[in-house]
Amino acid sequence: MEQRCWFSLTEQPIDPEQLTSLLVNPAAGACVTFAGWVRNHHSGKVVAALTYQVYPELAIKEGERILQEALANFALCGAVACHRYGSLQVGDVAVWVGATAAHRRAAFQGAMYIIDEIKRRLPIWKKEHYADGSAIWVNCCSLTTHQQPAE
Repeated sequence: MEQRCWFSLTEQPIDPEQLTSLLVNPAAGACVTFAGWVRNHHSGKVVAALTYQVYPELAIKEGERILQEALANFALCGAVACHRYGSLQVGDVAVWVGATAAHRRAAFQGAMYIIDEIKRRLPIWKKEHYADGSAIWVNCCSLTTHQQPAE
């Protein structure tokens, strides 16, 4: 079975339809996608925009490693992921992940592994810009689990 794998970074808006097309494979019976959107709030503050900074060479190398791990560990037919950097507005897609497999459970597990590892391992830093004019770098430490902040 041919496996397809592609990780990318972009300053341009993410096109989920175009990324999904990279996963088309007659051996796949399931496709799971995840889109992480810029939301308008965090920790009780109104978010106006985000800025992502990235160390591209390391992020691409590690992103490709994560996808290869997912292919090996979850019987995936394909895995694609893309992360934005630069300035993003509320509603923009910040990160997109797609995983295909013969069966849905493997596709779901693979997609969840990919997004969790991207958030944990990639050298990508997020700055939130608030409606009150303030800005702060957030979640800049490595976490093995993500917790919902109390709001």
